[in-house]
Amino acid sequence: MVQKKGNGEMPNGHLHELFVDELRDILGAERQLLKGLKKLKDAAKGENLRKAFQAHYEQTEGHIDRLKTVFEHVGLTARGKKCKAMEGLLSEAEEIIEEFQDSPEVLDAALIAAAQKVEHYEIASYGCLVTYANLMGHKEAKETLGMTLAEEKETDALLTDIAMKEANS
Repeated sequence: MVQKKGNGEMPNGHLHELFVDELRDILGAERQLLKGLKKLKDAAKGENLRKAFQAHYEQTEGHIDRLKTVFEHVGLTARGKKCKAMEGLLSEAEEIIEEFQDSPEVLDAALIAAAQKVEHYEIASYGCLVTYANLMGHKEAKETLGMTLAEEKETDALLTDIAMKEANS
């Protein structure tokens, strides 16, 4: 599971508490996001955007399952914490929905902007977690988190594509 140094300590063990704190933060964030994605999907006007939000909802459920696996890999109980960053991003998304609900020609572009802010937060979080897992020798955790990081990047690219082809034109 974890590669040990000659003295029995994991490599870069000083990162362990940070790694665990970040895992708990992103688990909480993913759980919060499930609720937010429902609201984004319901507010979206374009069919492709609604489908993208639904697909990301289902993907997020898988991300939560993967995070539970990562916790198991490092010998911890999967426990999230309230993610203040996600709370703020989702609060902003709700404001956007209220502000632009009567402007369908702008609403989807605004929703995409809000969703991409969420994606960029997730990409940054998973990127750090992959790095920490790698530095500490948590090979399985690194691979599992890396899969989620790749999916977050794909979702961001999909949102950009929808924005450029539909919502921003």
